[in-house]
Amino acid sequence: MDKSTVIGLVLGLTAVFGGALLDGTPMASLISVPAFVIVILGTLGATILSNPLENVKRLPALARGAFFEKGRPGGELVEMFVDLATRARKDGVLSLENEIRSLPDPFLQKGIQLVVDGTDEEVIKEVLEADIAATAQRHAAGYAMFEMMGGYSPTLGIIGAVLGLIHVLSKVDDPTKLAAGIAVAFVATLYGVSTANLIYLPLASKLRLKSEAEQHRGHLILQGILAIQAGDNPRVVRDKLDVFLAPKHRGSAAVAKKPGVAAGATAASEAA
Repeated sequence: MDKSTVIGLVLGLTAVFGGALLDGTPMASLISVPAFVIVILGTLGATILSNPLENVKRLPALARGAFFEKGRPGGELVEMFVDLATRARKDGVLSLENEIRSLPDPFLQKGIQLVVDGTDEEVIKEVLEADIAATAQRHAAGYAMFEMMGGYSPTLGIIGAVLGLIHVLSKVDDPTKLAAGIAVAFVATLYGVSTANLIYLPLASKLRLKSEAEQHRGHLILQGILAIQAGDNPRVVRDKLDVFLAPKHRGSAAVAKKPGVAAGATAASEAA
């Protein structure tokens, strides 16, 4: 679970509606089914119009992805590669074939399989870099939809407010009721601006950051695979991959803080 997504969403909604309560705004006055239909369904319709249907079908899965962490932390991957490099130097790269299915990432599995198959270094690099680029392109199509929704939603909120005002001004015979009718009309604007700035745009930003993190992790894996293919010493493998980590997570000292994470790999690499 990505705690920052949950905390941010709850805090944002609490700030808006809690502030309204502190201001004495009745919660009932913020509920409007017509405004909800105009803003939410209108935004969805505009998004469907702007994107292939296959992409739109991915919206629920994309939204869920913002709430969950994907992939192992970089430090664990470094330790895994140190372990794999140790085994490869000791028993040969063909010994890694039995480890492929147990590896936690399909991208990593593909890379190790290419190494075991004796694929040329340049071909491995070309295949895996193409995979990273294609994945980034798919991710971009996903978070771009939330960015679009963040743009459409406020505009549809204004449309809902205008429609509400037209209705109020055409039906109110008593001028004293005009202010209350106008307040109800602006609920659509509230929905549009709130969903854009508390849901759609933050989700787009979070998915973009997750995509960039996955690309970074992909390049770490690529360098680790090339290091194994080259037969590098496990200590050299660590040095090559540590550059992808924040300083506090580099080296075997970081492993000591996480008992059980490839502990044997560190000892083995020291002896290699």
